[in-house]
Amino acid sequence: MKETLLEGFGLPILMKQLGFSDTVVTQLALAEVHGNQLRSLQKIMSYLKQVRQVKRKLAEVMTYPIVLLSFLVLIVMGLKNYLLPQLEEQNMATRLLEHFPQIFLGGIFAGLIMVGIAYGLASKMSSLGLAALLSRLPFVGGLVQLYLTAFYAREWGNLLGQGVEMTNLVQLMQKQESRLFRELGHDMEEAFIAGQSFHEKVMAYPFFLKELSLIIEYGHAKGHLGQELDIFSEELWERFFKRLNRATQFVQPLVFILVALMIVMIYAAMLLPMYQSMEVM
Repeated sequence: MKETLLEGFGLPILMKQLGFSDTVVTQLALAEVHGNQLRSLQKIMSYLKQVRQVKRKLAEVMTYPIVLLSFLVLIVMGLKNYLLPQLEEQNMATRLLEHFPQIFLGGIFAGLIMVGIAYGLASKMSSLGLAALLSRLPFVGGLVQLYLTAFYAREWGNLLGQGVEMTNLVQLMQKQESRLFRELGHDMEEAFIAGQSFHEKVMAYPFFLKELSLIIEYGHAKGHLGQELDIFSEELWERFFKRLNRATQFVQPLVFILVALMIVMIYAAMLLPMYQSMEVM
C-alpha cells in the first residue's frame, strides 16, 4: 500500500490492487472528481457491511438444512444397500430411493453445467444487454432494478450536486473501471447528440425503475437534481436491503420442504410394502 501511494497512484488504484470490486473502485474514482471522498467511503463501508450481514445471515439459514440434507442422503444410501434388497415388492417410492444417489448427483452436475453455460453466455453479452436481461428475470429482476437504480442515482447525484455538467458526466462514465458504467456512458452520449434528454434516455433502460426518470425530470425542473437523486438513492438502498433480507428468509423453508419430501419418501418405501403384505394376508 505504501509503495503504491508513493508511486503517485490514488486510492482507486490501491483498492483495485487489494482485490476490491470494479463497483467500489468506480465509486472511489468518481469521489475524486466530485470531492466528497469521506462521504463516499462512508457509503461504501455501509454497503459492504450490509452485504456481509446478508451473507452471514444466509450462511446461518442454510447451515442446518444442509447438514440435515446430508444426513438424509446418507440414510437413503444406507436404505438402498440394506433395506431395499430385503423387500420382495417394489413400489414407486422404493424405485425412487433405489435411484436417488444417481438423481441427486445428476441434479448437482446438471446445475453446475447450467451455471457454466449461463456464465459463458453472460461473458459474451454486452453489459447493457446483460443488465436488461437480468432485470426481466422473475424473482431477481426486482432486486437488480433496485440495486442499479440506487447505485446510479447516488453517483449521478454526487457528481451533479458538485456542478459537473452532463457532457462531462458521460465522458467521466466512459473512463471508469465498471464495464456497465463505460457502456452506459457511450450509449447516453450518443443519445444526447441525437437530441434525447437525460430523463427520456433513462426511461428507455429496462434495468432502471421508472421513478428514476420522474425524479430526474422533477429535479431538473426545480434546479436541485443532485439533491433529489441523493435523497432518492438513500430510500432505494433501504428498500433494496429490506427486500434482500426478506428473500433470504424464504431459502430455509424451501430446503425444509425438500427435506420433508425426502422423509415422506423414506417412510413410504418402508411402510407401503408392509401394508401390501398385510392386505394379502
